[in-house]
Amino acid sequence: MKKTVTRIAFILLLIFTFYIISTVLKLKSLHGIAQKDCFYWQPENSIDVVMMGSSHIHCNINNALLWEKYGIASYDYSGAEQPLWMTYYYLREIYSYQDPEIIVLDLYSPARFKEDYQYTWISENIYGMRFSSNKLQMLLVSVEPGKILNYFPSYRIYHNRYDELNKDDFNHFFWDSDHMENFKGYTPYLKQEPQIRPEITEKRKDGLTEKSLKYLMKIIDYTKEKDTTLILIAAPYITTNEDARTFNQIKEIASEYDITFINFNDYYDEIGLDFDTDFNDDSHLNYWGSCKFTEYFGDFLSSYLVLPDHRGQKDYESWDECVQSIKNYVNNYVKNAN
Repeated sequence: MKKTVTRIAFILLLIFTFYIISTVLKLKSLHGIAQKDCFYWQPENSIDVVMMGSSHIHCNINNALLWEKYGIASYDYSGAEQPLWMTYYYLREIYSYQDPEIIVLDLYSPARFKEDYQYTWISENIYGMRFSSNKLQMLLVSVEPGKILNYFPSYRIYHNRYDELNKDDFNHFFWDSDHMENFKGYTPYLKQEPQIRPEITEKRKDGLTEKSLKYLMKIIDYTKEKDTTLILIAAPYITTNEDARTFNQIKEIASEYDITFINFNDYYDEIGLDFDTDFNDDSHLNYWGSCKFTEYFGDFLSSYLVLPDHRGQKDYESWDECVQSIKNYVNNYVKNAN
């Protein structure tokens, strides 16, 4: 009996030790990995709107403000330069844990990046997602067969991070669940970099690659299967005529399938964007620009579909904590800048 207890205790200790080490060493980032990792800590079926796509989602849509002003329980479930084939498998992942009423998909990535395998920011879109057959299928379409061992299994990638560890690596344990639940994906930029307002004249409608078109259609079909409203958008940035070829094509597809598509680059003035103060760089709004865009988008969402207002309800306190966290972050930046 003593030997059995000892063996069980040893196995449990071994498992706990492996958990501690792997949690500390795993890759962490606010540009895709945290958005995936913290998604699993959200209360089941508590999210009404999921925003998906590239960093234009988690930098441009301030879901803390969506909560504070409209009571919309949303989550920015995105990753830097995320291609549509990865978005499709993240869409499938969502429905294992949540049952959103609306999926919002930003389409910057298929407009800008045309390769069938996109490696520049791929780590942000692989790590943070729990292992499953769904993740494995995503890897098989996202990575060439000869390169898959560069990304899988995860432990091979991060086991030698000892020299890189910092304070943030030690607050992602299960007893830090409140910290992870409070994070809703939004990652504000605080730089102000003046931009030149783009002038778009392109009329062609042929920007989608064959692979991007295939997965856009799979996303459309899947949301219809789940009876979820799909809204396609292009969040504001300094767009180009080359990008417009894709947006023009998506506009036609959306019309054919009776799906809403809004290119918010056509609404700079209505949003109230200031090209001298509201951009972090040519691809992202800063915090102040994101607040303007979020309010404009929030007004649209509120008029488009009646969404429940969860403010003050039990099990939604984490959104209030999210609001306070963002305010503290911005206030500390402004205070130190002055």
